[in-house]
Amino acid sequence: MLTKNKIITELKKTLPLKNVLTEVEERYAYAQDASNTPCIKNLPDAVVFVENIKQVQDVVKLANKYKTPVICRGAGTNVVGACSTEHGGIVLNFSKMNRILDISAENMTARVQPGVVVGELQKRVEELGLYYPPDPSNLAVSTIGGSIAQASGGARTFKYGSTKDYVIDLLVVTANGELLRTGASTIKNATGYNLNTLFVGSEGTLGIVVEATMKLIPKPETRRVIMAYFDTVRGAVEAVNTIIEQKIFPATIDFMDKNAIQTVERFYPAGLLCDKESALVIEVDGFENAVELQQKMIVNILENSGAAKIQYSHNEEEYNKIWTARRSSMGACAKLKPNVTTDDVIVPRKNLEALVLGIREICRKYNLDVCMVGHVGDGSVHPQIPIDYNDKDEYRRFKLAKNEIYELTARLDGILSGEHGIGSLKREHISKVVNAEALNYMRTIKKVFDPNNILNPYKIF
Repeated sequence: MLTKNKIITELKKTLPLKNVLTEVEERYAYAQDASNTPCIKNLPDAVVFVENIKQVQDVVKLANKYKTPVICRGAGTNVVGACSTEHGGIVLNFSKMNRILDISAENMTARVQPGVVVGELQKRVEELGLYYPPDPSNLAVSTIGGSIAQASGGARTFKYGSTKDYVIDLLVVTANGELLRTGASTIKNATGYNLNTLFVGSEGTLGIVVEATMKLIPKPETRRVIMAYFDTVRGAVEAVNTIIEQKIFPATIDFMDKNAIQTVERFYPAGLLCDKESALVIEVDGFENAVELQQKMIVNILENSGAAKIQYSHNEEEYNKIWTARRSSMGACAKLKPNVTTDDVIVPRKNLEALVLGIREICRKYNLDVCMVGHVGDGSVHPQIPIDYNDKDEYRRFKLAKNEIYELTARLDGILSGEHGIGSLKREHISKVVNAEALNYMRTIKKVFDPNNILNPYKIF
């Protein structure tokens, strides 16, 4: 308690008083994230809103002095407990460091603070004819800092890659409060180790990103979305394989299973066909003539693959209607029970059907509902399971089901996260897909960068 009081006293001397929250209600609000874990073991000792790099350095130096955990927080939208405060400590909130510092049309780069909202960055660069493709489903609120920490992706990953493919330089505050630059302002960089990729996906366990330079690309001239329904999961997967075999590379190839379709249509009516086993949402973009050709070829493949019905957008309103339906899946699922969990497992595309059907059977075994969506082009599936955390038996069954889902993923040569991260909720399962030697190297890297274990401790492993 004495150490905690000393930290709070020094924080209030170091930062504006309004930026340091210490009331129980305030700390409770920042003790967990969108994972909605059933219970909160520990509240943070304080929540600090930082406004500049020096303040971040000052807080970290103070935390290192007292060996107190520092947990970074953007919008708190991650779903793996990556910014939960199970060991107390200081929550470093970046909502006030939310400026787009520079957009260079000539260099096609954007330099931003970590609190910049992904959707806002996309909007700003598109006004200049540029494009930032990574599109996590919560892009309207999620931040660049969080995207970097969790290596987030989204539907466009199939064609354009994920956040890691757009980070060219980071300014990082290390565990001792010093500044580390990981890259350069150039698009290519083969000068020494690639530290950018080390920090992307590290969940704030190695250092704290306080500035990022992101690569941009030219904005596609036009885009269209196609939605196709199938009587089986296999039909949808085989159609995807045929599209790729024909050398067509859509911007997105997303998937919805029957439960997801029905749940979305029940709560957010969009005219979806509820009697079909699966649906594909395929977006094509580029020059107008190329988009026309791609659409014709894809529609022809879908028809020959047995699609029961095909819809496609003719204008922006219809485009938004289809994508709003797809992005509403978790919100719709959340209306079924007091809580909803979403996962992020990924397998080679050839094993996708086995993964989807296997997850469905596991949930049936444990009497759990599940709605499945995902980025079928890259083999990613998001099982969304509605649950009541207050129902102890249901929560027990849920934990057993999760374990079997991860074991199934491992048997299918998959991994436990393609874009959400590991956090605290999956750390006990990471050894199912990462061998012991690799985990030992990860722990060694953690000790090198953070010898006092203050940076988001006990996450990932």
